[in-house]
Amino acid sequence: MRFAHNSERQFAKLLDFYAIVWEYEPTTFVLERDRDGNPSQAFTPDFFLPAYDLYIEITTLNQKLVTKKNRKARRLVELHPDVQIKVLYQRDYLQLLVKYGLEPPSQLADGSGAAKLDLFPEPRRGSGPAAESA
Repeated sequence: MRFAHNSERQFAKLLDFYAIVWEYEPTTFVLERDRDGNPSQAFTPDFFLPAYDLYIEITTLNQKLVTKKNRKARRLVELHPDVQIKVLYQRDYLQLLVKYGLEPPSQLADGSGAAKLDLFPEPRRGSGPAAESA
């Protein structure tokens, strides 16, 4: 599989190691349309984790692009409140690499190696009255 960035390839390996089913860029969400109804802005999150009903966007790029991705992620949630998305920033990404032994703690700016990132929420067990009463 071809990934747009090495960080995505490493993240996929981490998911594979922990047997977490993932899909790479499976959905493109239209965020804006022009006057004729044609898509003028869209967002394709990097990963979808079906068991968690969660999209992941990894951004290890410069601040200008991070701001743009944050804006797109916020707009996605505004338009689709049922969609869960987490944006992993460079520091989050490096913490994951250190936590799971893929990089030494010196990769982190403070060298602590402390990883407090809770990437995965509990898998959804369903919704509706039956799930709520369980």
